[in-house]
Amino acid sequence: MARFLRMCCVLCVLTLMVSASPAALAAPLEEGAPMALTAPSAILMEAEGGTVIFEKNADEHRPAASITKLMTLLIVLEKLDAGEITLEDEITVSTAAAAQPGSQAFLDAGSKYQLKDLLKSAIIASANDSAAALAEYVAGTEESFVTLMNAKAAEMGLENTQYANCTGLPADGQYTCARDVAVISRAVTGHPTYFTYSSTWLDTLTHPSGRVTDLTNTNRLVRFYADCDGLKTGSTSEAKYCLSATAERNGMRLIAVVLGVPNSQTRFDEARAMMDYGFSAYQRAQVARAGDLTGVTVPVKLGARDQVEAALGQGLSLLLRPGEQKQLTFETVLPESVTAPVKAGDPLGTVRLMLRDQVVAEIPAVAAQDVRLPGLLEGFFRLTENWR
Repeated sequence: MARFLRMCCVLCVLTLMVSASPAALAAPLEEGAPMALTAPSAILMEAEGGTVIFEKNADEHRPAASITKLMTLLIVLEKLDAGEITLEDEITVSTAAAAQPGSQAFLDAGSKYQLKDLLKSAIIASANDSAAALAEYVAGTEESFVTLMNAKAAEMGLENTQYANCTGLPADGQYTCARDVAVISRAVTGHPTYFTYSSTWLDTLTHPSGRVTDLTNTNRLVRFYADCDGLKTGSTSEAKYCLSATAERNGMRLIAVVLGVPNSQTRFDEARAMMDYGFSAYQRAQVARAGDLTGVTVPVKLGARDQVEAALGQGLSLLLRPGEQKQLTFETVLPESVTAPVKAGDPLGTVRLMLRDQVVAEIPAVAAQDVRLPGLLEGFFRLTENWR
């Protein structure tokens, strides 16, 4: 049975550049919310790794009002990035889209608007008519677009989300949960076009007739909370007041979701408190980069060299409390030997990152350089040398 070489040492690579991040942890970092929340459902997530810091009834089915539009926007943004549609596309607004109740951009039925204007008004002012017009343009009908929404939810593994329309207006069988909203929000933050509009506090929409509609961001935190640049509000008598908010500070982006809050200002206050806590209690630490040497070598059989150095196969960053970097150690798990030829980048084993004796991440260990087979004459001399 092959032996394994093990090495444990203090990890001293805090200044290295990050090139990848570990998978999101299955369980939240903390048990329960560290603050009093009136929101019946809430979650705080770090966006890069998808790590949940804390949650409260995060899987409970709830209506989320206009937060539903996050999935509408995600589908539109993905099609933009894929080149299937463009911001300059002209969209004729149907009578059905223009007649959407609730928050509106007051679109003129039968008039043509550029896609970017409908996207802007849907993001900033949560305009139901703009969202419906976008849905019809992408899928032909709102009903067909809802099919896309539910298919996307299934693709993303959102087991507690079901859509019945593209706006979030009250509808039978439409629900989501705080965890799923956070996952969708995280996906939306991966599209830079979204932030072009979501970070804007005040703007206008000029209609083809020349009429102008003022647009005010429904997310007050964009103006009143430092570094907040999105995401989405929602409110109906059924859903009460909901919010998914995001902010980026010191290289770390947080997403705070609160659902079912009894009044409007409270949702902003509680999301602010959640992000304040996250930014003060945690930091994303850059701990490794691809190609860093581990300081461990593996013997090579039948090679032109006797050993090969083990390097990290990918970079790594972690969500940690201040001071925890000093408690990190790594453990390399490598085979007793490998056989030539070996190519740089060939897998060798695993590097386990440890925090207080717990494995918090694993990184592949790879060969740092090539080890070729020896030439005929070289092989002869190495063979005779081994006979001595």
